[in-house]
Amino acid sequence: MLCFGGSGVPIVLLHGLMGRARTWRRVAEWLRPYGAVYGLDARGHGSAPRVGPWTTERFAEDVAGTLRTLDAGPAVLIGHSMGGLHAWATAARYPELVRAVVSEDFAPDQRGRTVETWRGYFESWPVPFKSLDHVREFFGDAGEYFADCVEERSDGFHLVADLEDLYVIAAEWGRVDYWSTVDAIRCPLLLVEGEHTAMPPGQQAAVAARVPGAKHLVVPGSAHLPHDEAPETYRGAVEAFLSQVLNR
Repeated sequence: MLCFGGSGVPIVLLHGLMGRARTWRRVAEWLRPYGAVYGLDARGHGSAPRVGPWTTERFAEDVAGTLRTLDAGPAVLIGHSMGGLHAWATAARYPELVRAVVSEDFAPDQRGRTVETWRGYFESWPVPFKSLDHVREFFGDAGEYFADCVEERSDGFHLVADLEDLYVIAAEWGRVDYWSTVDAIRCPLLLVEGEHTAMPPGQQAAVAARVPGAKHLVVPGSAHLPHDEAPETYRGAVEAFLSQVLNR
């Protein structure tokens, strides 16, 4: 776990598939005035153990264990994609540990999607990348994010995650829907959706409609990474939400 600084209410950042805690470093800079900011590497990612099971239930247990270790009261969870799902599951199963959730671009029902879609996309990438500039150029607007998802090895830059593990994680999303998880959330919830999201249409708005008091924002011009693709809009929405939740 990374400590980004700050004090007070714990704010724990949960990354997306193939990411790691440091992908949040630009967001963490402006979050520090709101609390003690941490970034958690999910199992199979970054410096976390690469040991399954690769289930949402287990990931939520990991988050809950981290929150208990902090022992600083209920936390704000901010998650991107997979991390948003883990934030939902933690809030649903361990409500005493979660004060509020920000979820970025994840939909609860992706049944029928297969890992072959993910596999073809991931394996089309020119890995190893020649340099960090090569990573940034290849991914365009999301280049800074993906530059934090790679590490240098003798032959170039590789993902800091095992693709076979990622396929197993993503496969669950194609088999299971998480509406029951959504329906169990009782804390304040902000959903941030990219205008050009690849998630099934309408579902993030439907989540907001099912969770009492939840808010939903579609970020113009962004796709799956609003916090990097439209950082000012994302920041404004999250700061407004935190100001209300934390009575600032």
